[in-house]
Amino acid sequence: MSFIREKTQELTGYQEIEPWNPAIDVNVDFVMAYGNDPSLVERIQEFKERGYVVHLMTGIAWGDYKDYLYGKWDGQDHWSEAQRRESGEIVGHGVDTPYMVPSVAFADYISESLYKAIDAGVVAIHLEEPEFWDFSGYSEGFKKEYELYYRNPWQSPQENLEVHYQAAELKAYLYARTIRRVADRVKEYSQRKYGQAVRVYIPTHSLINYTQWKIMSPEGKLNEIPSLDGFIAQVWTGTSRTPNMYRGKLAERTFETAYCEYSVMQELIKGTNKQMWFLADPIEDNPQYDWSDYQKNYFETVIASLLHPRVHQYEICPWPNRVFNGLYPRPTEKGPAADNSKPIPETYRTQLNNMFQTLGNMEQSQYHYLHNNDLRLGVALSDTALYQRSYPDRDTFGTPLSTEALDFYSSDAFPMFYGMALPLVKNGLPIRCVQIDNVLRVANYLADLDYLVLSYDFMKPSAPAVNSEIAAWVQNGGTLLYVGNESDPYNQIPAWWNDGGRSQQTPWSHLQQLLGIDGNQHQQTPVGKGSVSVLKETPAAICESSTLEEAYRTWLAAVIAANGQEWQQTNTLSLQRGPYLVVGVMKETNEEDHRFKGRFVDLSTPEFQYVTEVLVKPGETRLFYDLDCGVDEGVTIVGTTGRVLSMTTEGTQTQLTVKTGQQVISYLALNHVVRGTRVVIKDDAGQVLPCQVINPEETLLQVIQYVGTGGEVSVQLN
Repeated sequence: MSFIREKTQELTGYQEIEPWNPAIDVNVDFVMAYGNDPSLVERIQEFKERGYVVHLMTGIAWGDYKDYLYGKWDGQDHWSEAQRRESGEIVGHGVDTPYMVPSVAFADYISESLYKAIDAGVVAIHLEEPEFWDFSGYSEGFKKEYELYYRNPWQSPQENLEVHYQAAELKAYLYARTIRRVADRVKEYSQRKYGQAVRVYIPTHSLINYTQWKIMSPEGKLNEIPSLDGFIAQVWTGTSRTPNMYRGKLAERTFETAYCEYSVMQELIKGTNKQMWFLADPIEDNPQYDWSDYQKNYFETVIASLLHPRVHQYEICPWPNRVFNGLYPRPTEKGPAADNSKPIPETYRTQLNNMFQTLGNMEQSQYHYLHNNDLRLGVALSDTALYQRSYPDRDTFGTPLSTEALDFYSSDAFPMFYGMALPLVKNGLPIRCVQIDNVLRVANYLADLDYLVLSYDFMKPSAPAVNSEIAAWVQNGGTLLYVGNESDPYNQIPAWWNDGGRSQQTPWSHLQQLLGIDGNQHQQTPVGKGSVSVLKETPAAICESSTLEEAYRTWLAAVIAANGQEWQQTNTLSLQRGPYLVVGVMKETNEEDHRFKGRFVDLSTPEFQYVTEVLVKPGETRLFYDLDCGVDEGVTIVGTTGRVLSMTTEGTQTQLTVKTGQQVISYLALNHVVRGTRVVIKDDAGQVLPCQVINPEETLLQVIQYVGTGGEVSVQLN
């Protein structure tokens, strides 16, 4: 009965700028009314009247800020705070909608604009996407912030490596400062006026995606803000289909990329009491794909999210209106439909409603990976990777910087990270993408890892204490696998590791000193209770070469074997999560199919198909309910298209109340139902509805098909 819950648990929700619409009411727990326009208060009331917990979501980097920009708020023009390119062009999100350089005044404006939502009764505020573009940094507002922060005159971020790194770090700091100020002010306002502090969350892309796309954002710094209550991991087809390189081939790898993105977002809250919702989108921002593309990629992302069992809350869909009322493909999102534009297929509509309800049942305490469950391995990533994602015209000493290799390193393929991560994921190792800065924020952050893959060729430890924590972890039994050849030009910027530019030391040589090694060991070198092994290749090179990729895996497998463990290299990532079997089988590793035998309900099908043998092929993702792992007593809900509000059993009679979607072809799968049980469905007016009952042979499973009314229906079994 864990499908049945109170909306106050806020396990599932969505964001929407449109008013409540019965035709697409997907029966989640909470709704994030989007935007801060004049219709907001009315929209909030509509959703509250429908029984939803209501949040507000609004942009923190861009939005309808014309009253601020044109001086209506405080009498001062603020266009100097628009982000600008080197050419002077505004970095915009539409007409009169620039990305902002977030000043203190801007933070106060945003805070005050949110008071009306608090007065209207929202319980939480989401400040979406704190984003500062890498190619910007030329507005007068940013120049002033640079001079205040560094106490030096502003220089172009294209001037040299040091200035670029400083400008990028400042961009992240400015949004962290803004979020802290806004969160503190709205909490103080709500506490003072209503006796209860509103919660504040940050919906943000993953550190991996922002680094790929070269967008500066606070990411790990957000964990240092006490007044933040958590995050939404904005991972979806549009981020995860960004091509990366594996064995020399540049291609979309949505499943593998999404797995890594969700992983690093899961790390963002590790060791804290903050909340995390995982997002998946049934379509994406680009409207030019067809429904089959959207459907395949949606399931690849949502299955990737389910492979991270420490998170069990979900934003099930952004913008349901554009999903269920949209026509695709189309040339532009707001343009006219094309001749081949079509509405959502009915089977996909049903599958989505099925999945939305299933996602509310993912708090499962028992879970294990089917392969390599005991290999606790992390791949390190730092906020500082954001700060060196492009290479200025010159290095710190004035030497020109322009090579084919540097162009590849700074490309959206993000080869430095994926060179280390993809060979492991694609060979069945359920890695953790570790937010390494958290060693300074969370006590014993690395304690539940046995292995750490690390490189400073594309990021830097933010402080000496990062290296000290890594060295202490190795001394206490950790195995460090370092990958790098010290060729990164950013090693030379004046920083703590080279005494402000007065020495030749690098972050890696500093760590070597702490470990007491010389950094040339390919084989394991004992350090305290742990060990270190070094592969002297830049990680990006592993992406380009099948030979190097194989050498990397062989090296890592040998280290694991020397520790008395085995890396079972396979082309699948599979997780048993309570009664749910989550399966992703990948291409490019090998062409092995994976066969599962048992008693399963295929939750990837709209009609909850019963199967006893399943073949999952490379490139496929699936979700099953394992009937042999479910509850053994009483009628059990296996899957449902509508939200089950209640279920009671007296003797041989069971009755359920289900809130359904309007005209949605719906299914209800129940286990432990006596064969031959009679089923009657009635709408909220007491009228009997047509239904079809499917009883697979030799099972106690019953699948009931009916058409949703948009209201409540009663399902009686006797």
